Amino acid sequence: MVDSRSKTPTAQETFAQMAQAAGLRGRLLLTVGMLILVRMGIFIPIPNIDRARFAQDFQNSPVIGFLDIFSGGGLLYLGVFALGILPYINASIILQLLTSAIPALENLQKNEGEAGRRKIAQITRYVALGWSVIQGTFITLFWIRPYAIPQPASIPFILETVIAITAGSMFVMWISELITERGLGNGASLLIFVNVVSRLPQSLGQTIQQAQSSDSRTFVGGVILLLVVFLAMIVGIVFVQEGTRRIPIVTARRQVGRRVYLEKSNYLPLRLNQGGVMPIIFASAVLVLPASMAQFTNNPFLIQIAQYLSPDGPAPAVYVCFYLFLILFFSYFYATLIVNPVDLAQNLKKMGSSIPGIRPGRATSEYVEKVINRLTLLGAVFLGLVAVIPTAVESATQIRTFQGIGATSLLILVGVAIDTARQIQTYVISQRYEGMVKQ
Repeated sequence: MVDSRSKTPTAQETFAQMAQAAGLRGRLLLTVGMLILVRMGIFIPIPNIDRARFAQDFQNSPVIGFLDIFSGGGLLYLGVFALGILPYINASIILQLLTSAIPALENLQKNEGEAGRRKIAQITRYVALGWSVIQGTFITLFWIRPYAIPQPASIPFILETVIAITAGSMFVMWISELITERGLGNGASLLIFVNVVSRLPQSLGQTIQQAQSSDSRTFVGGVILLLVVFLAMIVGIVFVQEGTRRIPIVTARRQVGRRVYLEKSNYLPLRLNQGGVMPIIFASAVLVLPASMAQFTNNPFLIQIAQYLSPDGPAPAVYVCFYLFLILFFSYFYATLIVNPVDLAQNLKKMGSSIPGIRPGRATSEYVEKVINRLTLLGAVFLGLVAVIPTAVESATQIRTFQGIGATSLLILVGVAIDTARQIQTYVISQRYEGMVKQ
């Protein structure tokens, strides 16, 4: 039998560890159980609301459709988990932006170690609580109040609804952290993953209904073309998500006491897509904003803007160009938050490392910034293609049943699947080495 201790664990070994290793099996059962619990909570209704009329009025709302990607339909069903993990994600993004702008938070993240990271996590929870209260109040006052039973909506009804939505969001946040600490994968990412997957049966059912009421040959050809495009997008996402530019790094020879440490070669990995799914999420949110404002104000000017920024509007080219511009802008914006070339150059200089042919200090930071700009441009172009091509194919084939499984959903599905699989493989490798130690 060939010894595979130095290799990546095979699928057979991974499934064997899931079945035999108590630690991995316990983590897997905890993760699955918590995910099922969250899905059940979505269908626990908030009382005293005409949900049927609400769902009928908001079924085609672009705002509800965008937010339901992260809540798994909880907002349209008006369950206690209506907001889901969305406030926690917003709080994490806000803290990430503030960390680069506020020196005190930046010091906590960089210099305080594990204690600083725990403090930032606690601040994130408080921000998520405040954000869920704001979102819950907004949704209750502007969306839910007209559907209260009986009318007009009373002050106790508004308070009870806001408290129910906020409590549900905090419970989902606690479950996500529990999965991250004691389960498999990142809890928040897995919750979004399950919410996206939960929409697949509905899309499949709509596709079957449309097939029964239309020309079968044309429809089947359109579905096959759409599936081929989605499969090609998935393959491309995998390559881009895993793509890195390896910049060689050389550590100078140094002497500590009587020991002389020889020169070592390593590399600095820079990802092709630094921002992941975030640029598309930000761009989609900006595109949805005029539609949401027009829905509440009924302003003719905002309604016209919302129509032009819609893929089904009178000028699809305007929508595509503006969407691509937003993706490019947020890709560069997010890349600057993740990698700071000046700090990176200073850290390399402190460690006695350098890039071959590049002088330490300012020259290194300029070189790294130049490489990051090129990688970000390539990643932004790919994200733009992923965002636009499925919509173009749907418009050409007139098959709209897969609109909920767009670019954002595809990136989330593939990215979370890759990260979770990598964590499971890491756990299997650690179990393998524990067995070597016991031997």
